[in-house]
Parts: sequence; C-alpha cells; structure tokens
Amino acid sequence: MTRIKRGYIARRRRTRIRLFASSFRGSHSRLTRAITQQKIRALVSAHRDRDKKKSNFRHLWITRINAEIRERGVSYSYSKLINDLYKRQLLLNRKILAQIAISNRDCLYMISNEIRKEVDWKEYIGII
Repeated sequence: MTRIKRGYIARRRRTRIRLFASSFRGSHSRLTRAITQQKIRALVSAHRDRDKKKSNFRHLWITRINAEIRERGVSYSYSKLINDLYKRQLLLNRKILAQIAISNRDCLYMISNEIRKEVDWKEYIGII
C-alpha cells in the first residue's frame, strides 16, 4: 500500500493556529499542542475580563463621584446623593455623573443642591 502524507489541510490548520499564537513566548508559539492549550486559555481570559472591565469602570466612577462629593462638601455622601437622584427620578447614570464631577464641578454642586432642596421640601410637606 502506498504511503499517504497528511498534505496541506493539516498544515493549513496548524499555520492558522500559529498565527493566533505568534505573540506568545517560547514553546507556546511553536508547538501545536501547547498553542491550542494557550489559545483556549487566552480566549477564556478574554471572555472573563470583558465582564470584569465593566465592573472596574463602575468602581472607578463611584470613587470619582464620592471623592468629589466629600471634597467639596456637595452632599452628605455618595449613597444619599444616588438615593436622592432616584427619589427625584433623574436619569443620570454613574458614568455621566463622574464626567460632570471631573469636568464641571460647579454643575455637580448645583445638581446636588437642587435635588436636596426638592427632597427636603417634599419630606417637610409630608411631615406637616
């Protein structure tokens, strides 16, 4: 029986995998088995860290808002500011509030004062 070589199909598959792993170091960029394992690991990490990135940005925005609030004495605390925003039904997310806190601090001060006046006034009316 004649010998059959595993022609260009397997080679094409391996080179395609090697292109993905060209930036890896050592045998992780040369050996086919190591390349496939590293590829799986890299894709798992990428999938996991896309969600982690969202969480990290949310933490960053909250930290920026809280720092600006406490520095200027704008409001009592971050949690009370957010609570007052919900009571007033203002649709400002944390990303927008963080951008306002960085770029236009006076605007954040005005927003918090208006919210506090409105909420305090409504609570005062409710008591009487």
